[in-house]
Amino acid sequence: MTTAQTTELDVQPSPLALLLLGREADPRSERGVECPGDLPSPSDPDLVERARAAKEKLGDKVFVLGHHYQRDEVIQFADVTGDSFKLARDAAARPEAEYIVFCGVHFMAESADILTTDDQKVVLPDLAAGCSMADMATAEQVAECWDVLTEAGVAEQVVPVSYMNSSADIKAFTGKHGGTICTSSNAKRALDWAFEQGEKVLFLPDQHLGRNTAVRDMGMSLDDCVLYNPHKPNGGLTAEELRGAKMILWRGHCSVHGRFSLESVNDVRERIPGVNVLVHPECRHEVVAAADYVGSTEYIIKALEAAPAGSKWAIGTELNLVRRLANRFAGEGKEIVFLDRTVCFCSTMNRIDLPHLVWTLESLAEGNLVNRIEVDKETESFAKLALERMLALP
Repeated sequence: MTTAQTTELDVQPSPLALLLLGREADPRSERGVECPGDLPSPSDPDLVERARAAKEKLGDKVFVLGHHYQRDEVIQFADVTGDSFKLARDAAARPEAEYIVFCGVHFMAESADILTTDDQKVVLPDLAAGCSMADMATAEQVAECWDVLTEAGVAEQVVPVSYMNSSADIKAFTGKHGGTICTSSNAKRALDWAFEQGEKVLFLPDQHLGRNTAVRDMGMSLDDCVLYNPHKPNGGLTAEELRGAKMILWRGHCSVHGRFSLESVNDVRERIPGVNVLVHPECRHEVVAAADYVGSTEYIIKALEAAPAGSKWAIGTELNLVRRLANRFAGEGKEIVFLDRTVCFCSTMNRIDLPHLVWTLESLAEGNLVNRIEVDKETESFAKLALERMLALP
């Protein structure tokens, strides 16, 4: 087709096309935007001292949260470390802190804003620190899914359960439709509760955590699970398939944990005789089935703390954490390696680096509020309802 023909047809790019090309932004999406302001050079030898000075100047006005997957250069300035939900609760427990600087990704900062007071301001050092998994379920897609379930005659039987790694919009949808949030630690409890409320569960957005919990922890079969693909008509499922399923899994996954394969497990067992394979439940089902131990980030840390000296471990989770644990326990003779031969950091989590943190802290110290994450009141209300249901789980 010639340029002239294209002009005559008046072809207009869709909003999604513009978003993918980086020419548009969706404020309700986990995809971030460029960071405003001038960042210091990453080669600046004074960055550590500048961060320390700005943090000291702010004093109790700032509370810095560091997710386990953050770089060491950032973690050193965290007041507390942990997984996403633990950090959000830690922030809520510090009402005297005016600024909550969340060194993590966008959905985590949203959860902190939902759980903290109106007087507290949650800041994300780089607005482009999103989450590929959370990106895989938009509010529009989930609303369309609910219409599909309604047309199939099963919506009234379905209870949504959304993983903590989801946007505020998805948490709000979950709360509005009688569902709950879960973490990788309490997914089974959340599903037990959900099946007391209804006959089926719509699990968002991580298919692997939903499948692994249902099959490995609850005794369901793989045939009890169907996969809803938002990019196919009716999710790629028939009404009969939806009626016969217990678990309706959203087609989403973690870009880091999804990399690990059965070949990774077999390879490390050959290379390191007697190795213990410990993986996160966001890994594929065949990886979880082949592993020796499966658990959340906090579980992984505690398992290695309790491990005997001289034991060998291959860990299937984000590389920053694995490397930090390997260094921490090297003196105890524990051999800790990354499960895959290919190095893989969480690319979006790694957007929070020392220059961004320095810029953020110095801006706040000068009285300039930057990169605030603020959830609108209606979304916050329903999202908080879903989170409170999780907190009330037995």
